[in-house]
Amino acid sequence: MRGATRILPGTVPVTLVADIDLVIGRKQFVAITGPSGSGKSSLLYLLGLLDIPTTGEVLVEGRDTSHFDDDERAAVRLATLGFIFQFHFLLPEFTTTQNVMLPMRALGRLPMRQMKERAEDLLAALGLQDHLAKRPDQLSGGQRQRVAVARALANDPPVILADEPTGSLDSKSSEQVFGILRDLVDRDGRTVVAVTHAMELADRMDRRVHLVDGRIVSDEQQRQPARSPPG
Repeated sequence: MRGATRILPGTVPVTLVADIDLVIGRKQFVAITGPSGSGKSSLLYLLGLLDIPTTGEVLVEGRDTSHFDDDERAAVRLATLGFIFQFHFLLPEFTTTQNVMLPMRALGRLPMRQMKERAEDLLAALGLQDHLAKRPDQLSGGQRQRVAVARALANDPPVILADEPTGSLDSKSSEQVFGILRDLVDRDGRTVVAVTHAMELADRMDRRVHLVDGRIVSDEQQRQPARSPPG
């Protein structure tokens, strides 16, 4: 991000984030923290191309996306970014396997059989091999969030963006999801950027970006980023 500002127009304009300069590299595990209303989610939505800055630039792999049309932004999102939200947003009428297949169907790179096989493999890797045909209402909160993680990984994106991924979970499920995110960085070499109110989790991430009133007030390295996996 270069000088990214997002202002909601209106009788009284509201500044969500202001003059953000931020570089996030490969294989980083980044926590975005700050009080309620500080602009954390707004920042994440700009990073994820779900919103457009009023001024400034958002670059993905060196490309300025600020002037992309809707189709171009959607193409970058599908191929490059995976999203995990607090309330998972699984489609209730679809099975877990079908939910994970949705991003793959949107991208359209694989035949249907391979989409199904990849979805099943991702779910099995997250301990859900016995729940492939279940609907979301037949799963626990922690299981639903693991399905959401599998869906985020469906198109093998290098970057995962998570908005309060453990916010609606109990402590045991939160720890499981955090462990999965940690592995995505350390084992798989992905980048994970997570908005969180949970300071005990933020303290265990590699880097912490803290916002107050829509501005970055600190950006601290908390430990050395993970090295690339061998091979």
